[in-house]
Amino acid sequence: MLGPLLGSIAIALLIATSVARIEVHWWWIRCFEFPRLQIASLALVTAVLTVFFVNDSQWYWVALIASAITLVIQANYILPWTRIWPVQVIAAETPDDEHTVTLLIANVLMPNHRTEKLIEMIKHYQPDIVLTLESDQWWQDQLDPVLAENWPHSVKVPLDNLYGMHLYSRLALENTSVEWLIQDDIPSIHTNITLDSGESIRLYAVHPRPPAPSESEKSLWRDAELLLIGKKIHEDPKPTLVAGDLNDVAWSRTTRLFCRVGGMLDPRRGRGMFSTFHAKYPMLRWPLDHIFVTDHFTLVSMQRLDAFGSDHFPILATLCYRPSRKDENEAPEASAEERQEASETIQEGKTEKQET
Repeated sequence: MLGPLLGSIAIALLIATSVARIEVHWWWIRCFEFPRLQIASLALVTAVLTVFFVNDSQWYWVALIASAITLVIQANYILPWTRIWPVQVIAAETPDDEHTVTLLIANVLMPNHRTEKLIEMIKHYQPDIVLTLESDQWWQDQLDPVLAENWPHSVKVPLDNLYGMHLYSRLALENTSVEWLIQDDIPSIHTNITLDSGESIRLYAVHPRPPAPSESEKSLWRDAELLLIGKKIHEDPKPTLVAGDLNDVAWSRTTRLFCRVGGMLDPRRGRGMFSTFHAKYPMLRWPLDHIFVTDHFTLVSMQRLDAFGSDHFPILATLCYRPSRKDENEAPEASAEERQEASETIQEGKTEKQET
């Protein structure tokens, strides 16, 4: 009985792996892009159990071959976010405070009212930028008195639909706007940050709607928002950071296309996954909160912070603006066909209305 069971599991894992490669926007297809590490782990366990416990030659080879194919495909996606892979953003050398910027990103989970630990982390790490997501008016009322003195520059978008966001900054902000790029209830913050050196960098803070049964029947609008930001970066190339809860994993087709369209780099590549969701379920955890950079930056440090009551862990990164080392980072670049695909997705996202 163990042979048919393991063989069936191996086939199911291979089907799940194959489904994720289908290029459509339906949420029940896109969701298979998230648990690649979990699927790969199950395939490895299935293969090991097959080797040691299956005697039936037919099911032995079915389980072993299906598990092996699954492992190879999944490894192709997840290995770049392990330490065995070359880093994509080079490490900073002798960074100076005038050219560095530290960001702390925290999806607070709107119903979560445990503010103390997050505030303690902010005071301890003293980031230049604090970005909160899912923050409503209640969260704003708690954070404003605490952060007003040391983080006097702010952009506040309190919403009760789980897509509110607040940006608090020690550094001056210029040319700031709140944009509703694809859907009229999903904001994003666009601003320029003036470093202590006097130089200016651009920041996009984003939190698109995820493809999920309770949120959206398609990933179309999330994909369109990310690709639109990538297109904006390509058309107006400046030193840029993109930060937030993208509701997408680093290895997904959309996020990788966004990086190629915008020429964006992922500081985690070659360093680890830094999985930020789900904070309460270790076996169901993947990287949803991101910081992407143009090739003007080097990385000083990056870490996932402790849980504070939300379903997301906060993430903290210190980056150094070093345009003189720009050529040492190899930025990805989209093909003409990929740019056309991105434009079509953006147009479709702007015109098609969400049904759920």
